[in-house]
Amino acid sequence: MSRKETAPRADIYTRITEKIVADLEKGVRPWMQPWSAANATGRVTRPLRHNGQPYSGMNVLLLWTEAMARGFASPIWMTFRQALELGGHIRKGEAGSLVVFASRFKKTDVDAAGEEFDREIPFLKSYSVFNVAQIEGLPDQYYAASAPAPDPVERIESADRFFENTGAVIRHGGDKAFYAPAGDHIQMPPFQSFRDAAAYVAVLSHEATHWTAAPNRVNRDLSKYGRDRTERAREELIAELGSCYLCADLGIAPELEPRPDHASYLGSWLKILADDKRAIFAAAAHAQRAAAFLHGLQPMVSEVREAA
Repeated sequence: MSRKETAPRADIYTRITEKIVADLEKGVRPWMQPWSAANATGRVTRPLRHNGQPYSGMNVLLLWTEAMARGFASPIWMTFRQALELGGHIRKGEAGSLVVFASRFKKTDVDAAGEEFDREIPFLKSYSVFNVAQIEGLPDQYYAASAPAPDPVERIESADRFFENTGAVIRHGGDKAFYAPAGDHIQMPPFQSFRDAAAYVAVLSHEATHWTAAPNRVNRDLSKYGRDRTERAREELIAELGSCYLCADLGIAPELEPRPDHASYLGSWLKILADDKRAIFAAAAHAQRAAAFLHGLQPMVSEVREAA
């Protein structure tokens, strides 16, 4: 493959990574930005496509960051063509926001024996979407105020059921939260030691993301976690993103203040991203896989799958 073909693909990884690095260098975790005071008044959710389907993986981070930076209150995004099909038009002068699409294509190669074989090559494409706030003429429902968030007590009860349905063993005691692979259990400080119920859920969702790494779940390798600082930092980044995804899905704002043990990973994250322009994409993909696994353990999801 020629340099001309590979350069644009590499530029997408580089451009996005450099933006995230710039935020981290300022001490800002871009995946936490939507939960600042300016945005916490709305309903907590992932970014949504024009049909209401949530975005996933890296696109969640990209659109959360764009919404925060540009002051968009609506979580709904769509392409230029989708806006036209719905009867809308992009306001003059509005710039789109980048989202990405990962896929693979097959290429036929020849091995040392002269035999042809196919191999799959991953690639990344980008395209632009626009927030509803940038579009005029859409049907009224796109401009309607978001449905009120469920009662805080209801949200916490729903979160409790969510984690109970996973079947994870959750123990309480001590002053540290962690996942213990040897005993395959999650250790949490007593509920009363947290600032509020939402903070408890945010930390539990972080540890639940670690819990998914077991071989009988998503099989994410934790063998070097205890002795390799870089591998530990990578796993902690996955758990941070997984916590944000899960909290958004549960309608709960994650922690606004980083835990001291995880704040210490900031320097390691910067080094990882500087050394590997695809690291944040890999972390977002792993976090999405973990969140999807936990959702797949919920009774309603299981019933739908059985009926399909």
